[in-house]
Amino acid sequence: MTFSDIFKSSFLENVTAVTPFDMVVGLLLAFCVGLFIFFIYKKTYAGVMYSSGFGVTLIALTMITTLVILAVTSNVVLSLGMVGALSIVRFRTAIKEPMDIAFLFWAIAAGIVLAAGLIPLAVFGSVLIGVVLLIFANHKDMSNPYILVLRVDGHESEQKADAFLNAHTKKHVVKSKSAQKGEVELNLEIRLKNDNTDFVNELSEMTGVQSAVLVSYNGDYMG
Repeated sequence: MTFSDIFKSSFLENVTAVTPFDMVVGLLLAFCVGLFIFFIYKKTYAGVMYSSGFGVTLIALTMITTLVILAVTSNVVLSLGMVGALSIVRFRTAIKEPMDIAFLFWAIAAGIVLAAGLIPLAVFGSVLIGVVLLIFANHKDMSNPYILVLRVDGHESEQKADAFLNAHTKKHVVKSKSAQKGEVELNLEIRLKNDNTDFVNELSEMTGVQSAVLVSYNGDYMG
């Protein structure tokens, strides 16, 4: 078949009917898979501020992708128009957590596979991905770093705090230091020996230490 034959025939106008049953089943399965993705996201989230809106977006994205692919596979002209329309879409929302990218691609891929009729692949693949994320994302590693924000009243207190941290942490590195009259503020990356953080209480009660704040460090340090 040549290009001339394509344009002379009704090839571009061919429509593959999508039955109401197919639409209902596809969207229901997309909702169930999207709900499962949302559940895994909620269980494995390790950021600072949990966003329930992003979790709902995963459900909607799975269903929307299924809807779009069902429409595209039913009409060749519509598929060409859809490609052109989507090619000019630009999203400016910043992805703050690296794992969020994986969940977005997971939702899109699940929607595409479901709309293609590969239901066993979509279900089995989603379950397998969910199990892998639950195992590895919830695995606690004592080598994960923390940031300690320490305020002391001078050089002597800073040295005492440093000696204390040498005894109670596996490793600590100064990330930033701000000094003014009568006060020194330190931001240190520390690695704990175990999951016990009671040493921060002892550190804050030391003479010359004004405050000690320990926060989780996700790898995006802002000095």
